[in-house]
Amino acid sequence: MKNLLLPLFTATLIVAVRSDYANIFRDCGSKAGSFSKVEVTNCDPNHPPCILKRNTNATICIEFTPNVECGEITAVVHGDLMGVSVPFPISNPNACTSAGVDCPVKPGTTYRYTATLPVLKSYPKVKVDVKWELKDSHNNDIVCVIIPAKVD
Repeated sequence: MKNLLLPLFTATLIVAVRSDYANIFRDCGSKAGSFSKVEVTNCDPNHPPCILKRNTNATICIEFTPNVECGEITAVVHGDLMGVSVPFPISNPNACTSAGVDCPVKPGTTYRYTATLPVLKSYPKVKVDVKWELKDSHNNDIVCVIIPAKVD
């Protein structure tokens, strides 16, 4: 019996850690796909929110799987500040040209999107939910993820 307790405890711990990791990043309406992994520079998923240091760049990676074939993917980024949606500009919103996604994407295949967001010195020090969307040519969300963050 003792021999079974350690593997059971270890499996429970792994599930708990992965569950916490998955829950920090929330789906906000992915319709034409889903995400399986999100990584943000200097973000510890066990200690939310993600800290975005002003006057630096934050890199985000999203592993996603589309449900449909898409020839164009556009990234749209907003910050939700006390209920107000504020656009965050990114240098190249075309995910097919500079974000590591080889378009057209095929349904059922996993892709890795990587982009950098400047965190400007002029941004106020506030908590913000960053809404990162990857949209198809019909403006449907392939992926929509909420990243709890704090500009510091």
